[in-house]
Amino acid sequence: MILAPKFYYFDVGIVNYLLKRGAIEKGSESFGHAFEHFIYQEIYAHSNYSGLQYAIHYWRTASQIEVDLVLGDHEVAIEIKATQNANPRHAKGLKSFAKEYFVKKLLLITNDPFPRQMGSVLVLPWQVFLQRLWAGEIIA
Repeated sequence: MILAPKFYYFDVGIVNYLLKRGAIEKGSESFGHAFEHFIYQEIYAHSNYSGLQYAIHYWRTASQIEVDLVLGDHEVAIEIKATQNANPRHAKGLKSFAKEYFVKKLLLITNDPFPRQMGSVLVLPWQVFLQRLWAGEIIA
């Protein structure tokens, strides 16, 4: 495993301004970055406001396989994709992570219209994910 932290600024709007992104078009690379940043900010807020104070990490191997967020003590692994049509290749990092660590939940957060199971990975539309996160159903 490689220690290579990701950096998230406190406000996705300020990040967009500082990077001079301008209008962010759905489907663009900038949209994907902003989408990931938005989901991270919600998780960070939940960790603090819920009082759980769980760790939030990023995981990457030397061969560049990665998982966007790992919550707690490897309890929940999350991959964030702005796509509307998640497919098994989007879950590659999650499956690799699950081979190395005992993980309770593997989640792929997307713009898909409906929740669905994709093997061991639960694909959740971002709205459903946030509802479940704040309802205490993602991490305890």
